Amino acid sequence: MNILKLVLAAIVAIVALSFAGGSFYTVDEGERAVIVTQGKIVGVAQPGFHWKAPFITDAHVISVRTQALEFKNEPVYTADRQTAQVTFSVNYSAIPTDQEVITLYRTFQTLEGIESRAIVRQSREQIKNVFGTFTADTAIRERARLNTEVAKAIAGVGEGLVKVEGVNIENIDFSDAVEQAAEQRAQAEMLVQTEKQKLERTKVEADIQTTQAQAEADSNLARAKADAEGVRLKGEAEAAAIKAKSDALQQSPNLVELTKAERWDGKLPTTFVPGSALPLLNIK
Repeated sequence: MNILKLVLAAIVAIVALSFAGGSFYTVDEGERAVIVTQGKIVGVAQPGFHWKAPFITDAHVISVRTQALEFKNEPVYTADRQTAQVTFSVNYSAIPTDQEVITLYRTFQTLEGIESRAIVRQSREQIKNVFGTFTADTAIRERARLNTEVAKAIAGVGEGLVKVEGVNIENIDFSDAVEQAAEQRAQAEMLVQTEKQKLERTKVEADIQTTQAQAEADSNLARAKADAEGVRLKGEAEAAAIKAKSDALQQSPNLVELTKAERWDGKLPTTFVPGSALPLLNIK
């Protein structure tokens, strides 16, 4: 009995030591665990339930979920030496492949480490570089392009161990004088564009009128040509008829007498010009 009690006590002690030393661990979805045995990295554990040697092996969990960093009122300088306070955010996640997770742990140990020593510092540096290529006026008026350029610049931060998923400029605060000057320039440019549009519209209308006038002139010319051609053809037809009659008379001298006879209604004239000869009829 004493031996059995000792065995049971030993088992209970082992179980207690196992729980106390952490002989198992769980990795959630969206996490990876770097396994370290006696100070040496031996691998990366994927999501699930895992065992480990208590007091010898440790599991250091690193999240690969999306993380958000917010930068408030960061000072920047534009190309025309204007100052501004910029509030922007950076969303990133650790690259979940084993090699990148191991390197992240070996170099920075935690996400907080890579944030403070790489991502934050590099993001501030990159946004200042981008603002240095914009004037205050273009930074205000071309907000979308500015955001795109900043996103491109910040995409490479994190030593290749994280993926930047998004960058958003939430606010740019210039001095009142700079913002008023930019607004006045925008209004002036708007007026210029309005005048240009009016000029273009007037030009288009003038072109339409010119086209219509040219079309009408072409139509009138076509009608005149058609009329002239008609007169010419009619004249040619009449000339041809006269020539045909002339040719017929030359070939048949009796044609005139025949034409007279065909047109005579059988009545003699009732009046005569004094001193004129009486008309004679040639009756054969």
